Amino acid sequence: MYTFLVILIIIASILLILAVLAQSPKSGMAANFGASNQVMGVRQTANFLEKASWYLAIGIVVLCILSTVAMPSQQGSGDKALDSLIEDVTATPAMPDQVEVPALTPDAEAPVTPEAE
Repeated sequence: MYTFLVILIIIASILLILAVLAQSPKSGMAANFGASNQVMGVRQTANFLEKASWYLAIGIVVLCILSTVAMPSQQGSGDKALDSLIEDVTATPAMPDQVEVPALTPDAEAPVTPEAE
């Protein structure tokens, strides 16, 4: 299912690129900023391309959300070297032998260093 959704996203992306490239600069969203002196047939084509661009963009967003839901879980990458590296990094390190540290008591004097003299 995930692979199918990724293929649909790629197809929709290519179609969106073609629809955007096929639009003339004075049609679509840029029509509000320039003068509109188009023939009726060209105007209908521009409307179709603009609607197609919007539908393809919305479709890509929906397909991306669906693909994240359908994404398989990462149980293992399939690469044994990578899996062993991940295990080495996430493994808890062996604890060294515990060493006793003498506790300082309030009445014990701190050691004197030669610079302090």
